Amino acid sequence: MKRRDSLKYIAAGALASGALAIGCNTNEKKEAATTAGAEKEGAVHRYEDEKIHEKEVDALPDFFDAHEMATITILTDIIIPKDAVSGSATDAKVPEFIQFTVKDQPKLQTPLRGGLRWLDLQCLNRYGKPFKDCTEQQRIAMVDLIAYPERAKGKPELSQGVAFFSQIRDLTATGFYSTAIGVKDLGYAGNQPNQWNGVPDDVLKQYGLAYTDRELKECVSFP
Repeated sequence: MKRRDSLKYIAAGALASGALAIGCNTNEKKEAATTAGAEKEGAVHRYEDEKIHEKEVDALPDFFDAHEMATITILTDIIIPKDAVSGSATDAKVPEFIQFTVKDQPKLQTPLRGGLRWLDLQCLNRYGKPFKDCTEQQRIAMVDLIAYPERAKGKPELSQGVAFFSQIRDLTATGFYSTAIGVKDLGYAGNQPNQWNGVPDDVLKQYGLAYTDRELKECVSFP
């Protein structure tokens, strides 16, 4: 299975779970309905406290430097490349999302910076240059060593790289599939109004059932 397909199934499950949770919370649904009009059409809804928090985090100095961001950009596009359906991780601004996330969650800073340095050191030892300066073939060969935890079992020298790549992959999937590009890639439509003409005839026949003449007469049918 391709990496992108794996991430898609994970993200689809997360979106479905979220939709069910929101659908069951009547108070949240009502509050969202009364405040949604204040948002710009097509924008992601944010409550006032969330907007304030985002501005505060945005105002913090960036954690990753230019070299680190270049590496993150390459990694995220390896994880979710552009295809015929949608754009890549960088098209969805996933590197910016990761930069924001580490400012918002400082506990991620040391593991991710350490992972980036580990990756560069491995590439320097193997290819004589840091990851971002390697050829595409060299980058993929390096990523393949750490992208599959089962394959890396019994290789303690790769354990830090495996843990790092798992974090980057999780952040990439979260960032990508919470954007309009990612939702389109999933084909996720959410709850939509529908017109129902009852149980299809073939299903009724399968279970030996049928609507009565009275039911057919009283029920509304749509063309």
